[in-house]
Amino acid sequence: MSHFRPSRLLLCALAATSLLRPSLADDKTSALRSDLSDEDRNRVSVVTAPTVDFSKPEPFEAMSAGATTSRAKPNSGAFSHFSANMPFERRQDFKLGNALFQKLWVSSPSSTQASDGLGPLYNARSCQSCHVNDGRGRPPREGEDAVSMFLRLARTASSQSERDAIARHDVLNFPDPIYGGQLQNLAIPGLKSEGRLTVTYQDMPVVLGDGEIITLRKPTYGIDGPNYGPLDPATTLSARIAQPTLGLGLIEAIHDDDILAKADPEDRDGNGISGQPAWVRDQRTGDLKLGRFGWKAQSANVRDQSAAAFSHDIGISTPDRPNAYGDCAPAQTDCLALPTGVQPRLGTTEAPDPVMDLVTFYTENLAVPARRKVSDAEVLRGKEMFYTSGCTDCHTPKYVTRRDATDTLQAFQLIWPYSDFLLHDMGDGLADGQQVGEANGREWRTQPLWGIGLTKTVNGNTFYLHDGRARDLTEAILWHGGEAQTARDAFAALQKSDRQALLAFLESL
Repeated sequence: MSHFRPSRLLLCALAATSLLRPSLADDKTSALRSDLSDEDRNRVSVVTAPTVDFSKPEPFEAMSAGATTSRAKPNSGAFSHFSANMPFERRQDFKLGNALFQKLWVSSPSSTQASDGLGPLYNARSCQSCHVNDGRGRPPREGEDAVSMFLRLARTASSQSERDAIARHDVLNFPDPIYGGQLQNLAIPGLKSEGRLTVTYQDMPVVLGDGEIITLRKPTYGIDGPNYGPLDPATTLSARIAQPTLGLGLIEAIHDDDILAKADPEDRDGNGISGQPAWVRDQRTGDLKLGRFGWKAQSANVRDQSAAAFSHDIGISTPDRPNAYGDCAPAQTDCLALPTGVQPRLGTTEAPDPVMDLVTFYTENLAVPARRKVSDAEVLRGKEMFYTSGCTDCHTPKYVTRRDATDTLQAFQLIWPYSDFLLHDMGDGLADGQQVGEANGREWRTQPLWGIGLTKTVNGNTFYLHDGRARDLTEAILWHGGEAQTARDAFAALQKSDRQALLAFLESL
């Protein structure tokens, strides 16, 4: 049990709200948390209750990530600062993790033996290649190779034994027999890449309630090649762009009970929202844990997500995923015949300890920027539109992290990620037809919204959703369907001034 002293910000927030309601013992949120005393449990419930006053900001609302929030001037490096409460003696590990995050890997054999092992098939040479400035990826421009976007390849279970394996959470799905679980558009010298991602768009005009017409673009994906023969007919293609890496340690520090309190798989309250949790295996321990990272919540923690990226995106083995050939499928014999970057004097994998420890620490502690314009009248009106349109039914505004968080930097912080971290049916328009563990082909994890208003500042573009099809926030909202259809329709029915206010609120996050 950590002996972390609660942050002054949170203690002030709890004190400011403790007299609003004497008891919230019947509230679902925080009601089961074993890390809190009865007194703190009630106070945390008050702090995280949805606001009903949109005339002014809530206490400490500008501090999106509690004491970890970065107050640095927002520029292209806005997502790359360390947690503001990080003591000096821990910043060296953050800087070392940053160096490894940016490290360019090379093919084997190489004179730089601590940096070889790339591929043999891969999508990027470094983590930073996809997460540019620790931010969001984008679709390729016309004639350009995909850089921070790739195709996931998978099929659903075709036999009872395969269905049982998914039900036991032994696997998430089944890869293509030739191309594996991901299309690798790059390869080391002497080996053919698997092919090139292609995308075409069809315009889809949408008429809003006040008559304004917005043109959405519907993508169709394919593979130019493919260089190793046809894909299995059952293989589905799902395009994914890289996600921002800010605030990940805080997301991991949210108590399971606070996420599960929002789950309603059978929609017993009849509100049309039936979010469900994604249960996955911890890659190191094999324990069943709550998935909260990735587009379909397929990873339980930051380390698992990072190890998967090393393996599939770069082709680098780690102690967590020791296969030095990455996503080379058994049928790809030329790939499997190539040398690896394992150096026995350094360890049994291409990225031995402490690489994963440092990269994980770095990505867990990338700070969330402070909010802007929280007192602006238009932003406050937009916040009210966000609430009354039903957006918060899935984009849960705030949490208080665990007192007993693994890292005291993230412990007992009032944070504002705007996500319930559950799986939701998002309708036919966003369906990819690809099962990933608990998530079916229409389900996606609710994306956290903190930092979303700085996307253009950090990455120079405004592409949103899992495949970057939306070119701005309006398009992103209009693609929502399924469980989010009511909220989407409410947004579409707003007058332009109210829509602009809601967008101003999102831009302030």
